[in-house]
Amino acid sequence: MKEIRRGELFDFHGVSMINIFTDNWENVQNFQARPDDILIATYPKAGTTWVSYILDLLHFCQRSPERQTSIPIYERVPFLEMTIPHLDSGVDLVNNLPTSPRLIKTHLPIQLVPKSFWEQNCRVVYVARNAKDNVVSYFHFDQMAQFEPEPGDWSSYLHRFMEGKMVFGSWYDHVNGWWKKKQTYSKIHYMFFEDMVEDTGQEIDKLCCFLGLSPSVEEKKQITGGVQFDNMKKNDMVNHSTAPVMDFKISPFLRKGKVGDWKNHFTVAQNEEFDEDYKKKMKDPTLQFRTEI
Repeated sequence: MKEIRRGELFDFHGVSMINIFTDNWENVQNFQARPDDILIATYPKAGTTWVSYILDLLHFCQRSPERQTSIPIYERVPFLEMTIPHLDSGVDLVNNLPTSPRLIKTHLPIQLVPKSFWEQNCRVVYVARNAKDNVVSYFHFDQMAQFEPEPGDWSSYLHRFMEGKMVFGSWYDHVNGWWKKKQTYSKIHYMFFEDMVEDTGQEIDKLCCFLGLSPSVEEKKQITGGVQFDNMKKNDMVNHSTAPVMDFKISPFLRKGKVGDWKNHFTVAQNEEFDEDYKKKMKDPTLQFRTEI
């Protein structure tokens, strides 16, 4: 496979993007959703793989256990807008899924989501993570993901995050846009990464309720154990170690999965500046994040 070059940010319909997420745009926008599709939407590095794995286990653990040991999660839950040269596009992977329901991943902000998801009244699971831990996780990811723009040093990266000059745009716009949509579209289940860390079992119960699933006590126990961070990190079908576009020598894809790791990265001054900026951008009092648990 040809070497992947680092992407260059450009403005795309008002959102910072790179080519591998826009090259197949017409097919992404014209994507035909089915009523039973489940869309997993997040800002990058907010717990996407975690929730994808939980949903995959809830739906298919009993029906086709061989999936768990033979098919990587990024093929079981394709990334809709991704298009890497010489690999199947996300749209093609979704269209070729043999499963029902189809589990589909996206990082698109609300205004760029293909309209067929709304027309078909699909269920959406949205996961949000507090901004401070999210930017730290994104920083480490951008160092090891060979298709992402060069991250530069931590200080300049943090400012870029505050300005929204990240792939998939502003964190603030993303979490707020989806939160607002939830008020008018009842089939969005809006979750918080911090709640999942604090009580995974309880969050799985809420997901089951939303999806109309009723796993047995034994199944739920098995799933809750399997999706503990250390178990996922060791699981080659979940940890992305088979993905050709990531350099694990720099950082693992699943790094810490903690709440509060930002304290190891932010200086006091950076934290104060970030908090000031955050107050200006996060006006909705109903959307609250925890930066520690």
